[in-house]
Amino acid sequence: MIYTAEHEAWMESIRRFVAEDIDPHVEDWEAAEAFPSRELFRKAGKLGLFGITKPTAFGGSGLDFTWSVAAGEALGTMQAQGVGMALSVQSDMATPALAEFGSDELRRDYLAPAIAGEVVVAIGVSEAGAGSDVASIRTTARRDGDDYVISGGKMWITNGMEADWVCLLANTSDGPAHRNKSLIILPLRDYPGGPDVKGVTRQKIRKFGMWCSDTAQLFLDEVRVPVRQRIGEEGMGFTYQMKQFQEERLNAAARRLAMGQLIEHVAAYLRERQAFGKPLLDNQFIQFKLAELKTEIEALRALTYRATELYVAGQDVTELASMAKLKAGRLSREVADWCMQFMGGMGYAWESWVSRAYRDYRLGSIGGGADEVMLQVIARRMGLLAR
Repeated sequence: MIYTAEHEAWMESIRRFVAEDIDPHVEDWEAAEAFPSRELFRKAGKLGLFGITKPTAFGGSGLDFTWSVAAGEALGTMQAQGVGMALSVQSDMATPALAEFGSDELRRDYLAPAIAGEVVVAIGVSEAGAGSDVASIRTTARRDGDDYVISGGKMWITNGMEADWVCLLANTSDGPAHRNKSLIILPLRDYPGGPDVKGVTRQKIRKFGMWCSDTAQLFLDEVRVPVRQRIGEEGMGFTYQMKQFQEERLNAAARRLAMGQLIEHVAAYLRERQAFGKPLLDNQFIQFKLAELKTEIEALRALTYRATELYVAGQDVTELASMAKLKAGRLSREVADWCMQFMGGMGYAWESWVSRAYRDYRLGSIGGGADEVMLQVIARRMGLLAR
C-alpha cells in the first residue's frame, strides 16, 4: 500500500490538529482523567475524522479504508493515546456496522450526528464476565411488542461516561451463542449531553493507563428501546461485530505505527545525556537496540498495509488483522519498556512522555481482543486447532 499525495496531505492536517488541539493540553487532561470530548469531537467532526469511509448521503466522505489507516497513523503521534482511542471508537469501532447494515432511518438519526461530532458514542460488547469471549455475553434484549427490554451490564466501555448512545451487543433469543445476538443502537441520554434515560446507570473505572479517556461500567435495568433501533437482521449481531473487529484491529495497529517518534525522542535525550564522559547514545548496545526496534516497526507497517490493501479489495483479513493487532500490542510494550530503560529515572518520572506511553501502550495486548485470543484466531486459520 502506497499513500498518495492526497493521503499525505490528509495525514499532515491530522498531525497539525494533534499538535495544536491535543498535545498542548495533555498534562491537564491526564490530571483531570478526562478531556473535553464534546468540544474536541466537534472539531474532529469538522476535520472529517468520523466519516472517512461512511456514506456521503449521511455526511461521510465515502473513501476506502486506506484513508482510515492513514488517519490512525497520524493520530498515533499524539502524546496521550487515550484521546486517540476515544476518537477511534467513534470512527472505527461503534459505527462501521451501523453504516453498512443500519436502516436509512437509523443512519440519519444516529450515524449522521456521530460523523459530525455532535454526539459522543461508544461500543458495548465486553462485560464483567465476557471480554474477549464475545459469545458468552449475558446482556439480554427481550422482545415486548415493538420494543426490546434490555437488562444486563457492560464493562470497559470507552467514552462510557460521556456517551449519548452505545452500539450494544445483546442476546435477543435463546438460540446458539453465535446466532442469538443482535446489535442495537441504545440511547443512553434523552438528548446529547442531557440526563440518562430511565434504567441506565454509569460507574467510572480508573485504569493503569489511558487516563484522559473515560471508561465506564454500564448497568442496564429494563431499558426500553424500539425494535427499529436494531442494526440489520436479528441474530446477526455476532457476525456484524466480528466484521467491526477487523476495522478496529487494523486501526489499533495503524495507531502504533507512529512509535518511531518515541524512539526519536529518546535518542535526542540520549544524545545530550552524558555518562562516563560521553553521550549515552554513543553506547553501541543502545544504538543497535533502537535500530532493531525501528526495524520491527517497519515490519508492522508492512503487515498493516498489506492487510489494509486486501481488506479494501474485499478479502477476509481476519487472520492478518489479528496478526497486526498482536504484533502492535507486543511491539509497543517492548518499545516503551526499552525507551524507559534507556532514559532511566527521567523516563520513569510520572509526567514523562515515555512513562505515559508505557502505561497507555499496555492496553494494546488486552483491549479489542487479548493477545491470547489473537493467537487462537491465527491458529484456527492455520488449521492447527483440534476439530
